[in-house]
Amino acid sequence: MTKQAPAERPRSHRTPEADPAEGTNQPTRPRQPGKRGAAAVDLRIYSAVVNAVMSHRLPPGTRLGEAEFCELYEVSRTTVRKALQRLAHDHIVVLRPNRGAVVASPSPEEARDVFTARRAIEREIVPLVIRHITPASIKRIRAALDEEEAARRNGDRAAWIRLGGEFHLLLAELAGNTVLQRFMVELVSRSSLIIAVYENPGTPMCGNHEHDELLALIEKKDVEGATRLIEHHLEEIEARLHLGTPERKLSLAEALAGL
Repeated sequence: MTKQAPAERPRSHRTPEADPAEGTNQPTRPRQPGKRGAAAVDLRIYSAVVNAVMSHRLPPGTRLGEAEFCELYEVSRTTVRKALQRLAHDHIVVLRPNRGAVVASPSPEEARDVFTARRAIEREIVPLVIRHITPASIKRIRAALDEEEAARRNGDRAAWIRLGGEFHLLLAELAGNTVLQRFMVELVSRSSLIIAVYENPGTPMCGNHEHDELLALIEKKDVEGATRLIEHHLEEIEARLHLGTPERKLSLAEALAGL
C-alpha cells in the first residue's frame, strides 16, 4: 500500500489539466497555466485594440509598438505578436516588415469597393436565407437584434458596430453557402473598420430599424422586398461615411486605458 502512494501523487497534480476552467487558478503549476494566461492576454490585447479602433480612440496609421504592449500588459513579445497577427488577419492592423504594426488605413476607394462587394454578395445571401428559414433561425435573428439594441441603449459604440456586422454574418451562416460565408467574414471585418474610421464620431447610434424590417420581410418570405432592402441598407451605411481622419492621435496607453 505504501508503494502506491507515490504513484497516486503525480496523478493528483495532473487532474486540474482535465478542467480548463480551473487552470488559471493553479499557480503551483506554472507551465500549463502560463500558456492559458498568455492566450487570455492575447485575446485581451486583440479586444482592446478592436474596441479602441471602433470607438475612434486609435485612428488609422497609429503605430502599435510591441514594446508598449509588453509594458502595458506585462507579457512577452511572443504573446503580443500573436495578437497583432490576429488583428492583421482581420484587416484591423497592417504588419510592415521591419517597421512594426500600424492601424490599417483603408482608402476611400477601398471603402467603396468593399461595399460594392457586400451588396453583390448579400443580394445572393438574402434569398438563400428565406429558402432555408426555420423557426429556430428566426429565433437566432431576433436574439441578435436584441443584443444589438442593448449595445445601442448602453452607448457602447464599439459593440454596436461589431454586433451590426455579426447580424450580417448570421444571415450568411443561415444562407447555408459556406463559400459566401467565408467571403462575408472578410468583408464584414473590413467594413467594420471602414465604418469606425470614416463615420463621424458624433453620429448618433440610432436604432437599426432596417434590420428589424429585414427580419419581417424574411418571415413573410418576400424575396424581392428583402433583397431590395438589403441593398438600400448597405447604400445608406456607405452614404454616412465621412472621408476624413481624426485630428489628434492618442498615445497607445491613452487609447487602451480601461479596455
